[in-house]
Amino acid sequence: MPTDDLPGTSFHVTTDEQLRAVSNLTRHRIMAVLRFEPATITQIAERVGLAKGSSSYHVRLLERAGLVKVVRTRKVRGVTERYYAMAARSIVLPDRGEGEPDVLMRHAMADLEAAPLDGERHVRMAHLRLTEEQFAELGARLQALADEYRELSDPALPDASLVFALFHPAWREQTEGGAE
Repeated sequence: MPTDDLPGTSFHVTTDEQLRAVSNLTRHRIMAVLRFEPATITQIAERVGLAKGSSSYHVRLLERAGLVKVVRTRKVRGVTERYYAMAARSIVLPDRGEGEPDVLMRHAMADLEAAPLDGERHVRMAHLRLTEEQFAELGARLQALADEYRELSDPALPDASLVFALFHPAWREQTEGGAE
């Protein structure tokens, strides 16, 4: 199933079961495998580096939570092989509560740390001073750039992950009035 066949809508995580499903790093990596094309349990296990039994367990949890679904089946030597795909193009997480970890950034850091050191990487942190209008414009431009390149994505090419976080640090309110 090409990516054009995926639903155009976002999946909004609303239940504790769904939040637990997306919060797990292994399931995050399984969803990354299913991002562009369907895969069987065997294919998922090979790509993520899991035993088939573990892969099956995690896919069942994702399916029960509504995050992945069976998109086609076929008979192979008398056994029904299921192909799984994402249930939607994107997943929208609820706002985290105060003191809770940011699931997306936690997964992004784990993926970055696991990435080969000899591969090309572009990692940068910049501290900016922006008006609220500039802040909003930058956020919109980053989102548009990510959307543009998502449309160019080809499942035949190697994976690349883009993660960005634009936020006001907690100490911002303390320094807004100027230096003391």
